[in-house]
This record gives sequence, C-alpha cells and structure tokens, in this order.
Amino acid sequence: MELVSLVRLEGVAKHVVLPDDTRLDILRGIDLEIDAGDHVAIVGRSGSGKSTLLNLMGMLDAPSEGSVSFRGEPVRRMRKARLDRLRGRNVGFVFQQFNLLAGRTALENVMMPLGYARGREFWTRRAAATRTLERVGLGHRIDSTPEQLSGGEQQRVAIARALVRRPALILADEPTGALDVETGASVMALLDEIASEADAALVTITHDLNVAARARRHYRLDAGALTAFELDVPGHSSAADASGLAASVEETTDAVPASDPIGVSS
Repeated sequence: MELVSLVRLEGVAKHVVLPDDTRLDILRGIDLEIDAGDHVAIVGRSGSGKSTLLNLMGMLDAPSEGSVSFRGEPVRRMRKARLDRLRGRNVGFVFQQFNLLAGRTALENVMMPLGYARGREFWTRRAAATRTLERVGLGHRIDSTPEQLSGGEQQRVAIARALVRRPALILADEPTGALDVETGASVMALLDEIASEADAALVTITHDLNVAARARRHYRLDAGALTAFELDVPGHSSAADASGLAASVEETTDAVPASDPIGVSS
C-alpha cells in the first residue's frame, strides 16, 4: 500500500497584481512533501514569502498555480465549510506575536479552538484545555491573563492553544522571534517534544540557527524558490550564528521589493 503524504505541494506558485497592474511573484514552482512526524525548518530573509508558504500549507490561502493536497486529497476541490473543519481539526498555528486574546485567561485562550468542536470534545473542552496547559508547565497559571504572563509563558499558552485539538500538522511562524535566546530554546524544546510524542508534523519558519538545527530537514526560500540544504551546526551555537545564517540567506537572495502593500510576501 502506497503511503500518502500528510501535505503535498506540487508546482505551487503565488502571485498578486499590484495597484499599478504589475505582477508580484511571491512563490515559484514549489514542490514539497510533509509526512507525519516530520520536522522541517524553512529559512529565508524577510519578504521572501515564508509566511505565504506557511499559509498555503495550512490551507489559509490558495495557490495561483499548482496544487496543495492534504492526505492525498486536493484542497481546491473541498467546499469552504469542509475545508474550515479540516483545518480546525488538523492544523495548529503558533505565531511570533502569540495572538492571545487580551483580558481572557490562559484557560479561556486555550479553550477557544474547542468552541467549534462537536459532541464530547465540546463538552469536555475545559478539562482538555486544563490538561494541555499542565502539559506545557502552566497548570498554576490557568486563571492568569496575557498581561500577567511573561513572554515565554504567553508563548507556552499559544502552544497549548495550537495543540489542544492534537493536530496532525503544527505550523510555527517565527515562534521564538519575540523571546530571548534562553527562553526561546526552552519553548522550542517543548514544542519539539510534544510534536514528537503525538507523531505530528512540525514546520518551523525561522531566522534562528538554533531553532532550524532542531529540524531533520532544512530548506531555504530564496527569490520565491525553495531548495533543500544541509545544516551542520556545532553543539553550542550562539545567537551570533543565527545572525550569520540570516546574513548568508540574504546574500544569496535576489532583490525583493522592500514594500509589500498588501502584506502577503512576508
């Protein structure tokens, strides 16, 4: 029996037409397969299209050309309601800026994705959210609001929210970008550990060499094209190494318009 990839991109391109009627090509001819249990890192300079690629993998956006398939089924053939259910059940997003609801407790934030669940999953959402917060070490902070939490704690709440439905695919967009190096390392270790336990695929977009080094496969997004590369990292790499990686990525990337009037090429 042939194994089916969790997510498969074939010949994916993304472009937009700017107000002056010129076309901006964001992604070009991308082929990528993600399997259950994969851990993939994608690096590239700001404006290279990393977040756009993540949105396509997470079925938040559709390609201009090519196809995106989830468990062997082309996403473009799905009705919106089914696609929304599929994404909500199977994809967890972790963002750099946490995106927590201000004034709501950690428990309420983590419960949010379960508000659209059905049956037992809906009625037991409080217990599930509590267990997930305990799993990320925040069982004692369930009644705290984001304003009362440190940056690292807020990111842990965001991770708990992404994982509460035990998704098959975790997409992390610069998950340590708003954290100091030590806190970022502990957050990534936790995210990697939980993803491995659940056999979930983890795709991380990052500028941080230490974060990228945790992945088993590494890709560089350069001028809209995705290429695999080997990342050989010393055992005790530093933040300076991360800067070096970002610089090397920039040096090999063709010029991309500095301004992005519609906010899709980040």
